[in-house]
Amino acid sequence: MATSTNKNWFILLAALGVGGLAAISTKNYIAQKIESIEAKDKDKAIVKVVVAKQDLDKGSVLSGENMATRDIPKEWVHSDAITPDQFNRADGARLALPANAGEPVLWAQVENEKVGSFSTKLEMGRRAVTLPVDEISSISGMLAPDDLIDIIVSVQKDSRSYTFTLLQSMRVLATGTKVSQTNTDEEGKPSTFTTVTLDTSPEDAKKLIAAREVGRITALLRSPSDAASVSLSRAEANDLLGLGNGDGLSSVPVIYGGGPIKIGLSLNPAQSQDALSVLNQNAADKPVAENQ
Repeated sequence: MATSTNKNWFILLAALGVGGLAAISTKNYIAQKIESIEAKDKDKAIVKVVVAKQDLDKGSVLSGENMATRDIPKEWVHSDAITPDQFNRADGARLALPANAGEPVLWAQVENEKVGSFSTKLEMGRRAVTLPVDEISSISGMLAPDDLIDIIVSVQKDSRSYTFTLLQSMRVLATGTKVSQTNTDEEGKPSTFTTVTLDTSPEDAKKLIAAREVGRITALLRSPSDAASVSLSRAEANDLLGLGNGDGLSSVPVIYGGGPIKIGLSLNPAQSQDALSVLNQNAADKPVAENQ
């Protein structure tokens, strides 16, 4: 009987030991995971956003008393979130939708439409530039806000045509008057627009304005995951099409009678001079027939 009791105690203690080890291992695993996540978060860009201090009902007035700021990784921040530097435009406005405690307050939740103007989509130091486009250069109307595009410019200078990439990975803020990512209108038909608005730096804005004045602008749609850089070198249109400038092509000149030798226009100056020298030399070596 005593042996059986000791055996039971031994099994119980062993089970407790295994359970304790499992609990410690689980605790250490969770701690390591938390440290790993926190380490990753430290490397991420942090943005301050305005959040509600407590649950707020529809119609509540926004103020410094019921609002606070919170640090959130930039990749998790909603594009419509109110930031501290924008709050002066929302102060005193009413909520059109309820706000939960601790969650970022969005411009879409604010009743006063004026505070949620288009300019709130721009970060500090950025500029919005609107450019006219046609059906081809707007990729047949398939561009949508938040798409990334490359800007190709075609210009003429000194009777030559050049094509080159001016800017790349430019974010589209709006197509026409649409600022949401949709390719159809209210009736479900493909969207049409004659302008696109881009998110640019002040210097890039100047380049776009200059390109619009002197040449033709075309947009190339880029995959959102494509971060590769493209060549910015300038190329002549004829070279891109494999037409070249005609060097190396010539026709054999035909000479009639005893008049002066004239070289065809298809020869370049160097070729013309060489051909003229050869022909003149041949004429000098050939004896002149005496008159009969």
